[in-house]
Amino acid sequence: MTQKIGIIGAGGMLQYHAPGFKAGGGEIIAICDMNQEAAKKAAHTYGASHVFGDSQKMLDELSNLDAISIITPNRTHMPLALQALRAGKHVFCEKPPALNAQEVAEMKQAADDAGKTLMFNFNNRARPESYAMRSYIESGQLGTINSAQAKWIRRTGIPGFGGWFTNKAQSGGGPLIDLLHMIDLALFYMDYPKPTHVLAQTFNNFIQDKGFKGPWGIPDVADGVTDVESAAHGFVRFDTGQVLSFQVSWAEMNKQEEVSVTFQGSQAGGMVRRLFGRDGIDATALDDCELYFQEHGRSVNRSVVVEECEDMGRIRSAQNFALTLEGKEAPLNTPDQALALMKIIDATYESARSGKPVEIA
Repeated sequence: MTQKIGIIGAGGMLQYHAPGFKAGGGEIIAICDMNQEAAKKAAHTYGASHVFGDSQKMLDELSNLDAISIITPNRTHMPLALQALRAGKHVFCEKPPALNAQEVAEMKQAADDAGKTLMFNFNNRARPESYAMRSYIESGQLGTINSAQAKWIRRTGIPGFGGWFTNKAQSGGGPLIDLLHMIDLALFYMDYPKPTHVLAQTFNNFIQDKGFKGPWGIPDVADGVTDVESAAHGFVRFDTGQVLSFQVSWAEMNKQEEVSVTFQGSQAGGMVRRLFGRDGIDATALDDCELYFQEHGRSVNRSVVVEECEDMGRIRSAQNFALTLEGKEAPLNTPDQALALMKIIDATYESARSGKPVEIA
């Protein structure tokens, strides 16, 4: 059965969601955005027959909708997801899942109550490198992943000043919550063990310095709020004894933007990495996927060759959602995993505030 999908938000991520849903056999029948011109343009581009400026109106008038995709600012993720789930629709939501773990818990409960699928766009799990790495992990060749290091670091990557990205009440935080993908990917490789403690520190150097602004063209808001971190560093321990360290930044004295997970297993190690020649410019990026073994008394490094994927798995991630609804694939992520990730993020901010390790219940 073709899944009929309505999309809330006609912004830049729509260019990935729409072809992904179509590749998974879904049909986009509605675009909803407060900016009616943007919604009309997107509907024309992607063949949607309905345009709305209000999500409740869309849900009320289109009873045949099966699923809703949410591509909106962070503070709206929870209310829009709850609205859709309570209307009996499946939900695919952009990252971050919500502003904090409590909001994700409410979203998870609503999905459970409705008996509907709730997934998030943790798109780096859908990169060809990640599919390849998971196949090695699941084969048992790498053993248990004991430790991992997750990075998404930028030197000049602040996405504007005074807008919702830099307003903690609207975004939930700065780069830690915006660039959470590599923390999630490391946890995905480690089979999402239960986190028990976090020790972390955030930094706000450069967060007011326009010399560290990224290249995305997001306009500054002169009287807006900029009250988030510029960088976050942390260490997580799990009940399995596994550990994870992370470094995430918009503005930090790094050589270049790096998006990577490196891990050390009981039988082998590995790395997935994207290096940018210039912050935020995908055309300059180079990808690596490597495995590290000891064989016959020698150190052996293997390059894993996969197809190129410039969009970092964004289209494939949306496709997985559509295929999950069709029962043709397993979901790449679950609400339980999203909740665990947000608990780590909450604990990171609390540890930075208190200067102490934070226990996660």
